[in-house]
Amino acid sequence: MSLKNFLTSKAFLKQIIIALIVTVIVVFAVMKWLNSTTNHDQKIQVPDLTKKLVNKAEAELEALTLTYVIVDTVDYKPDYPAYSIVQQDPLPKAYVKENRKIYIKLNAGGYDDINLPDLIQKTKRASESMLKSVGLEIGEVTYKPYLAKDVVLEMRQNGKKVKAGDKVKKASKIDLVLGDGKTGYNISDDDRDNMP
Repeated sequence: MSLKNFLTSKAFLKQIIIALIVTVIVVFAVMKWLNSTTNHDQKIQVPDLTKKLVNKAEAELEALTLTYVIVDTVDYKPDYPAYSIVQQDPLPKAYVKENRKIYIKLNAGGYDDINLPDLIQKTKRASESMLKSVGLEIGEVTYKPYLAKDVVLEMRQNGKKVKAGDKVKKASKIDLVLGDGKTGYNISDDDRDNMP
């Protein structure tokens, strides 16, 4: 049988029609299946979870058929309650489908302990930079007689003397005792008389 005769035969036309019908049925079935499994056109608005504790956020998300995953704990932020939600992804008011995971970051329970840097015999300006770089602040500044002006002589926290390497809470204030620069060399009267 020649190719021309085969392409115009009833058997070939019958096979083409069956293949088209099967293709249409398969495409229709796949589209229905995709609509049901992907929840097409379903929209759930993500609530704003910031500043909420995890148990309250969990109840709110369960009511919306959403889940959550705790990704990380961030440095303590004083304007958020301890262990509350600081960040979320997707953002509030975004639309998602049911069973979507909301990724959250929690606020730490408090400030971390850090080592106090060595500020003794450093200038006030250098000390302020060093304190800021590790997350501390200058508290009360007092002066006492000393030859060098604005040089750190002592460090204190809450009235107690502290030294380099002591553990202090981040964001705490360190009081500094500085030299006033008003003390000169003590020269006796005999030495003063012998000076040229």
